[in-house]
Amino acid sequence: MSLHFIKTLSKLFQHHKPKLKLRMAQDKRKCRQSCITKALSDGYDALVASDSKSLLKKYLTKEIFDELKEKTTPTFGSTLWDCIQSGLMNFDSGVGIYAPDPEAYSVFARIFDPIIEDYHIGFTSKDKHPPLDWGNVNSLSNLDPSNKFIISTRVRCGRSIEGYPFNPCMTENHYKEIEEKMMKVFECLKGELKGTYKPLTTMDKCEQEKLIDEHYLFKEGDRFLKAAKACRFWPTGRGIFLNENRTFLTWVNEEDHLRIISMEPGGNLGNVYRRMIEGVNAIEQQMKFSRNERFGFLTFCPSNLGTTVRASVHIKVPKLSADKNKMESVAQKYHLQVRGTRGEHTESEEGVYDISNKRRLGLTEYQALKEMQDGIIEIIKLESSM
Repeated sequence: MSLHFIKTLSKLFQHHKPKLKLRMAQDKRKCRQSCITKALSDGYDALVASDSKSLLKKYLTKEIFDELKEKTTPTFGSTLWDCIQSGLMNFDSGVGIYAPDPEAYSVFARIFDPIIEDYHIGFTSKDKHPPLDWGNVNSLSNLDPSNKFIISTRVRCGRSIEGYPFNPCMTENHYKEIEEKMMKVFECLKGELKGTYKPLTTMDKCEQEKLIDEHYLFKEGDRFLKAAKACRFWPTGRGIFLNENRTFLTWVNEEDHLRIISMEPGGNLGNVYRRMIEGVNAIEQQMKFSRNERFGFLTFCPSNLGTTVRASVHIKVPKLSADKNKMESVAQKYHLQVRGTRGEHTESEEGVYDISNKRRLGLTEYQALKEMQDGIIEIIKLESSM
């Protein structure tokens, strides 16, 4: 083969290289789309045939499925599969859908909107979430001044950092970037909020287990989150910030980019709420959060939209534990969510429950706290009268 011929071939290759690369990328996308379409179709058929009680099954009609199955979000290319893969793999899901990026809520609105309206009790496609309103902190009371029932109180909110996708579209670099940015933010926290950030990548197993047992640290996601691809690259980019008194903490890259939490023993809801507000405001001075005019603060799971606030107590009510119908009637009246001792998908241990507000969308932060406060006061009254 002559040198001239080799040079000619080389020039031809260089000339057509961009086209070849484009063709290869297009072929790769087509192959991926074909696999996604097959997985979606098989998963949808299995969901329809199942006895699932999830909101996903309730609202994902064949018409909506066919309309959405080939759509993608403009910035991050998220698909319907990214949204519903967990619900297709876990028929016992309660909701069964997640948002892989902020745009998913609009691109896949035909399925998100009815689920959101059902979960958030009447928040329709015409409604808008109200502006942030922390309200009058001093009007919130100590729910259990005698310390007979409430073991601890916690108020948390989720936040997503603007410019990043959610799970499952985050890359390993996304996790690392968010962690690095937050480490700089944590260094600036002062006073009661001052503390230390602990990355999971350098934390030994004994310390992790201790923090988990003490209800400070999150565990690797359950099967619902794993199926939603929320646990990729674990534990890269994950960690916990703890203030010196262990009453203010922030989880980095657990389910959402941030979970900002205030907690303390006993039932002083007002004090716990005040500290969380101070922490959120301090972080927001340095980070811009993803917020939508219609849905408020945007999060991975549609159950956490709006205020994203979850105010909860660990409360010991052994008498009500034996009469779950009574507890459930109070929970429905005040829109409370009753979970087991160790949170979602766990059982009560010795009559201890994790009880929190269920509504987060369509009401203010203060209204969510007040609703939870009134419900817990009613539960304590019932337990005391039995």
